[in-house]
Amino acid sequence: MLKDVTLGQYFPGTSFLHRVDPRTKVLLSLCYIVALFCVKSALGMLLCALTLVSFHAASRIPVRTVANGIKPILFILIFTFLINLFWTRGETLLVSWKFIRIYREGVVTALMMAVRILLLVTGSSIFLTYTTSPIMLTDALEQLLSPLKKIKVPVHDFSMMMTIALRFIPTLIEETDRIMDAQRARGASFSTGGLIKRAKALIPVLIPLFVCAFKRADDLAVAMECRCYRGGEGRTRMTVLRFSFADYLLMVSGLALIAVVILLNHVPLRISL
Repeated sequence: MLKDVTLGQYFPGTSFLHRVDPRTKVLLSLCYIVALFCVKSALGMLLCALTLVSFHAASRIPVRTVANGIKPILFILIFTFLINLFWTRGETLLVSWKFIRIYREGVVTALMMAVRILLLVTGSSIFLTYTTSPIMLTDALEQLLSPLKKIKVPVHDFSMMMTIALRFIPTLIEETDRIMDAQRARGASFSTGGLIKRAKALIPVLIPLFVCAFKRADDLAVAMECRCYRGGEGRTRMTVLRFSFADYLLMVSGLALIAVVILLNHVPLRISL
């Protein structure tokens, strides 16, 4: 069910990662993403996976919750794996059947790409949305991007739009599940027939979903105006963000992760298949 999808949701808690400064979590997430894109070896990928496991343990988020967050990207994972498996050429041929050629290099590349996407989505959720409230995330983005105000960039508006977009993901998922249940009660079927028939069956879901999304956006705008919201000018904050020693230590750890991953790219490791 779509309601089991946890992507974009915030889970309140008192764990170590919940208490970390949101600016630190944003910077740490950027370092983690850079490290993932720099990975070219299995050792580097293993280090990124171990890093994610350690921060997941520090967040105290249930494993089932993280697994549910992977559901929306299953198709992307499978598609990426198959594309790299069949299109990557190499020197060691493993399977040859008619026009299908599978090489050892293709298998390694497919596994690396699939694991990279999996770690990327899971890590971003654990570092940011799962353990950071939308308000704190907005404040963190605004303060980190504050130097852009000197060139007249609407930093506050940009941060607010990103946070609202993240917050609307679970809301729209719940609304989609509710609409699909209503259509099933009227005799609609979303799991039978071919691909074209299933795509046509989604039309009665997409139209009310778009209408509901625009209505929610309009209601949110009216509610913000009724509360005299006029942007970030002159606003004060209930919580003042301050870096602690643990925050500086985590930022140094993020930079160290990138450096170690780059060094591991030059360590030879043979994978026998």
